[in-house]
Amino acid sequence: RVQLVESGGGSVQPGGSLRLSCEISGYTGRDTCMGWFRQTPGKQREGVAAIYSGGGVTYYANSVKGRFAISRDKATNTLYLQMNNLVHDDTAMYYCATDAYYQCYNGDAAYWYEYNSWGQGTQVTVSS
Repeated sequence: RVQLVESGGGSVQPGGSLRLSCEISGYTGRDTCMGWFRQTPGKQREGVAAIYSGGGVTYYANSVKGRFAISRDKATNTLYLQMNNLVHDDTAMYYCATDAYYQCYNGDAAYWYEYNSWGQGTQVTVSS
């Protein structure tokens, strides 16, 4: 069973940076999509960034392009999201997810319903 544990969230002023981490255990080694999603109360879960463990194109939401970067450390099986130049609209609960094999993302969106394993979330608050 795949388990994910996020960390690195917190409160930061606009323009600040945070680095989210997601430790993944129980990973089978099968190539899979890995992604970061975020959600605020009353809104649909939004794909922020996604990668495929076998390589290839990454996905970024338009709102975070040029500011966020997703990466993965294969040795430790940790997924990261580096977030720079944060703005108020980035405030949300952030989740990492994996265990997704079909149509998990393309150039337009990351499809949260295709991901079968999720972390518990880490809160990011951007406030002055």
